[in-house]
Amino acid sequence: MAQQAITLKIAGKSYSLNIESEKEEVYRLAEREVNNYLALIKQNNFRNWTDPDYLSMAALKFAIALVDLRQSREVGSEELRHLEEIDREVDAYLNTLKG
Repeated sequence: MAQQAITLKIAGKSYSLNIESEKEEVYRLAEREVNNYLALIKQNNFRNWTDPDYLSMAALKFAIALVDLRQSREVGSEELRHLEEIDREVDAYLNTLKG
């Protein structure tokens, strides 16, 4: 895959990265998402908070979202396995009726 050099600006600081060209849009959207969330929580003007504090809270927010997503997928996978088991049982029952 082709590599591409891009610069992202997060919390006012520029970061130069080499990424897969096909992923540029994902990186740009993520950059926007992080900066939007930082602006949102900075509106709260927490007393004595510095930029690293706000960045930590942003990282926590996105980590929580990732954990939630993983857990929902696990639940979905477990439910899917259960439905497949029920499907097999129904098929087996219907096959006994045919015979």
